[in-house]
Amino acid sequence: MKAGLIQMSLKGETDLSPDVLREHMLDAHEKLIDQAGAQGVQVLCMQEIFNQPYFCAVTDDKWFNAAEEVPDGPTVQRISSLARKHEMVIVAPIYEIDDGKYYNTAAVIDADGRYLGKYRKNHIPNLPQGKETYYFEPSNMGYPVFDTRYCKLGVYICYDRHFPEGWRALALNGAEYVVNPSATPADLSRYLWQIEQPAAAVANGFFIGAINRVGREAPWNIGDFYGSSYFVSPKGQIIAQASDDQDELVVADLNLEEVKEVRSKWKFFEARQPGTYAELTK
Repeated sequence: MKAGLIQMSLKGETDLSPDVLREHMLDAHEKLIDQAGAQGVQVLCMQEIFNQPYFCAVTDDKWFNAAEEVPDGPTVQRISSLARKHEMVIVAPIYEIDDGKYYNTAAVIDADGRYLGKYRKNHIPNLPQGKETYYFEPSNMGYPVFDTRYCKLGVYICYDRHFPEGWRALALNGAEYVVNPSATPADLSRYLWQIEQPAAAVANGFFIGAINRVGREAPWNIGDFYGSSYFVSPKGQIIAQASDDQDELVVADLNLEEVKEVRSKWKFFEARQPGTYAELTK
């Protein structure tokens, strides 16, 4: 399976309206989506809330206007047409409003342009550089896996990656490939970025595509988003990685037979002892 990841800097200033920024970001992404189509990419994912700045750096009610319905909002409709055009599965992470509640969401669109469903971020941080609890409710949808044309696909968003339980839930639900769209500035997480996803890929026997945005978003200046988006195999090997400071499409061929291979050899699932884990849920 040929997979792609798109990392990108903000197009426009943060004082622009969310509607204007959305159009700038969609236009910029469409060019790279078309490049991905030309290269034969079959499954593509963008960064966390790919069509807006990482507005969680501040608490400003303006950004509630960035939220859209899923799947009926303008972003998912436009991405669906591109998925159909290129016969490409596309994961579109956006800010969602649903029945007056707000979520950090990724819409999953199949290769014929059909909306398959969505994943909502489960673990919502409240950090100096990311006041996400101001904007997002935690998910009420669990850990779905989507049976796309090309693979069984899971999604886990940014801060989620620090929690091994969700990775395991996605694996037990059948995921062969999991994307982790993120917005992570340079800090302590730079080191973790290189070890957490490989460790999760090994522990759960699947491929992971980890995506991070690039650039500095003034005037908030919470740090440089360091890109470095990459693919890691079920054997823990990074097989392709983007730069740390450029808009970029990174592409890799993922041999899904490796999922069966490592799971049959290491047998982590068979050796689990769920009866001993009850304390973890208290």
